[in-house]
Amino acid sequence: MHAYIALLRGINVGGHKKLKMADLKLLFEELGFKKVHTYIQSGNVVFFSEEKDGLVEIISKEIENRYGWEVPVFVKTVAEVKQILTDCPFDESKKTEAYFMLLASSPKQELVAAINEISYPNEEFIITDKIIYCYYHNGLGKAKLNNNFFENKLKVASTTRNYRTLAKLLEFAK
Repeated sequence: MHAYIALLRGINVGGHKKLKMADLKLLFEELGFKKVHTYIQSGNVVFFSEEKDGLVEIISKEIENRYGWEVPVFVKTVAEVKQILTDCPFDESKKTEAYFMLLASSPKQELVAAINEISYPNEEFIITDKIIYCYYHNGLGKAKLNNNFFENKLKVASTTRNYRTLAKLLEFAK
């Protein structure tokens, strides 16, 4: 049995795509996943499965079948999430306040190069093939370089979580 962390993009935001965590937990259990645990209302799920392949498709398809809308789903192993936190390029003081944008696929290098030319005061970012590491001196709420910005510019689906959320999900996966 393997532990996984699923991150759903864009549910329970602004009154759109409402999905109670109890219903999400039940959906995962009905798909045959074990030890399912949800965390906060933004679509974070820790679960265990014998399956290794096709998890994103299985989960995405079931959400669409039940609710009638598509949701980008990101599934990572515990080791992958640990690596994301370990690889954070910011020093410890910034790392614990950082945001991590998981990318559905690697962005085109010419798009990355164009974004790397953009700068906003008090906002730092580093783009890799799978993650965008962000630090906002004034918090995410007023940030210009947010998830929607990067999705539009890189033409890649992404979802953002902060350090505390990812660390908490790793605790649940133990």
